[in-house]
Amino acid sequence: MILLILVASILIALVTIYQYSEQSNDYHLRRLDRKEKQVKGHIRYLINFETTYVVNEENLPLIFKEEIYKIADIHNVTFNLYDLEGGFLITSDTSIRSEGIIECLPAKILNNLQYDVDKHYVDDIAVENGTEYQSSYSIITDIKSKPLGIINLRYKLDNTFSESELREFLTRLGYTYVVMLIIAIFFAYYVSRYITKSLKKIGEKLDQTRFNQRNEKIIVEDAGEEIYNLISAYNSMIDELEESAVKLAKSEREQAWREMAKQVAHEIKNPLTPMRLTVQSFQRKFDPNDPNIHQKVDEYSKTIIQQIDTMSNIASAFSNFAKMPAQQSEMLNVVEITRLAMDLFNEDYINYTHESEKIIAKFDRTQLIRVVTNLVKNAIQAISHERPPRIDVRVFEQDDKVMITVQDNGIGISKKNEPKIFEPKFTTKTSGMGLGLGMVKNIVETYGGNITFTSEENKGTTFIVSFPKI
Repeated sequence: MILLILVASILIALVTIYQYSEQSNDYHLRRLDRKEKQVKGHIRYLINFETTYVVNEENLPLIFKEEIYKIADIHNVTFNLYDLEGGFLITSDTSIRSEGIIECLPAKILNNLQYDVDKHYVDDIAVENGTEYQSSYSIITDIKSKPLGIINLRYKLDNTFSESELREFLTRLGYTYVVMLIIAIFFAYYVSRYITKSLKKIGEKLDQTRFNQRNEKIIVEDAGEEIYNLISAYNSMIDELEESAVKLAKSEREQAWREMAKQVAHEIKNPLTPMRLTVQSFQRKFDPNDPNIHQKVDEYSKTIIQQIDTMSNIASAFSNFAKMPAQQSEMLNVVEITRLAMDLFNEDYINYTHESEKIIAKFDRTQLIRVVTNLVKNAIQAISHERPPRIDVRVFEQDDKVMITVQDNGIGISKKNEPKIFEPKFTTKTSGMGLGLGMVKNIVETYGGNITFTSEENKGTTFIVSFPKI
C-alpha cells in the first residue's frame, strides 16, 4: 500500500510536469501566432494605405525605415525583414546589432517557406545568453498578394509564471501525498497487525513445536478462511505428531528391550556352555572308587561356581542399569569422593589431579563413585599395546559447574560407533554387558548434568562429565 502511494505520487508528479510543459509550449505557440498575425496585419495596413513609396521588394527598407520601430513598440515584439532570397534588410532591434540576427536565412527556412501552403514556418527553440527564443518566418505580400519579403518574429519564451505555478502545484501535491503517506503507514500498520495476528500466533506455535514434548493446538477466533485452513492443518499435524511420537517411543523401547534381551541371553549362554561341558565330563569320568575323586569333585565344583558368579555379575549389571538412581540431597566433596573411587585401582599409569582440595556439590556418594569407576574401567579396557598406557583423571570447577574428565591414550572410538556409545547394547569389548556408559549417562543426567566425549582413533578418548554444584 505504501509502495503504491509512493509510485502514484511520483507518476502524478511526472505527468504534471509533462502536462505543464506541454501547456506552456502550446501557450507560447498560440501567443506567437497571435503576435505574428497582429504584426502582419499592421504591416499590411502600412503597405496598402499609409506608405508613399512604391510598394516593391527594393523599397521595403524605405517603407519600414521609421515605421518598423513603431510597430515593434505597439506590439511589444522584435522582428526582422528579409528579402525573398533570404538576405537581411532591416530590424526593429534598437541595439547596435543583435547577436541573434541572421544575415542570410538558411536554405532549410527558405525551403520550408516555399513548400508550405501557408508560407509559414516556426523554427525550433534556441537559447541565447540563458534566454529561450522561438522564431517564426512568413512571407508578406502586397495588396495583389505578390510576395515582397520575409518577416521574422523573435519571441522570448518567458516561463516564469508557468514555472511558479508548477512549483506551487507540486508543493501542494507533495504536502497532500505526505499526509496520505502518513495515513497509509498507520493504516497499513494496523491492517497488517490485524491480518498477521493469526499468522504470528501460528509462527510462535510452530517455533515451540517439538517432537519430544506435548504440543498445544492453536485456537484463534474470527480467523479468515485461509487462516482457518492453515490452523486446521497445523492442529492435524500436531495430532499426527503425537501419534508418531508415541509409536516411535514405543518402538524404541521395544527395540531397546529386544537388544537387551538378546545381549542378556548371549551373556548367559557363555557360562552355561562350560557348565554343561563340566557336568557331562563329570558324568563320564565319575568313579566312586577313584582315590582322587574328592579332588576332581572340588575342581568341578569350582568351575561351576565360577560360571554361576559370572551369571550373577551379568544379572547385577542389568539390574544396576535398569535401576534409576535416587536423588539425594547430600552435599559432598567431589575431590575426596573421586579420590576414594581412584583408590580401587592400583595401576601406576593412572594419574589423578585436582585444582583444589575441596569442591562441594550436591550428588549421591555411591552414584558418583559408580560414575568415576565405570569411566576409568572403560579407559583401562581401551588400553593400546602399541605404546605405554596413560590415564589422566582430573577434577576442576568451571563457572558454576563441577567438571570431571577421564582421558586415555588408548585405541579410541571409531566414527561409526560414536553415535552408539551411550546405547544400552553390547559394545566392541570382548566381555561385559555394554551397560556401563549408558548407566553413567543416566546417573549424570538425573542430577542435571551431561556427559560428552572427544575421541580420535588410535590416539585416545576423553570423557567429560559436568554437573551443577547445587
